Amino acid sequence: MPGPRTRGTTTAALLAAAALAVPALTACSDDDTPTSVASKAASAYATATAEPGRRLDDITGGVDVKGSVSVGKATTDSGGRASAEVTARNTTGSTRSFAVQVDFKDDSGNLLDATVVTLSDVAGGESGKGTARSTRDLSGDVRAEVARAVRY
Repeated sequence: MPGPRTRGTTTAALLAAAALAVPALTACSDDDTPTSVASKAASAYATATAEPGRRLDDITGGVDVKGSVSVGKATTDSGGRASAEVTARNTTGSTRSFAVQVDFKDDSGNLLDATVVTLSDVAGGESGKGTARSTRDLSGDVRAEVARAVRY
């Protein structure tokens, strides 16, 4: 399995390709109906979240725990990278780890970036914290939301 730098690079490349592809597809299309625009947006979202989704799908024996995970307000550093604190509650009696996909979106709900943060070895009955960071520079108002969460 490649290291985190390779995954982040892949995610950033997919997001850049999606960002470039959507305007090009829209500009070249003779069919700019609401349905076609929505379809193109859905395709861009699927492309942008493909690598984070694969990382979560590769976890064997994982349990969906999106309801046990929260994300704080996104902040942007001087370099343009967004980050947000992620908290996961381990409701089991034994130590578990969590993989959480965090989507960074603009005020209109458009996907800007997606990343996965891992919270390792969270004790039973306790909460673990980590920080999700965007894989590229983001501008404007950015908000973070939990897209998926798996406990394993």
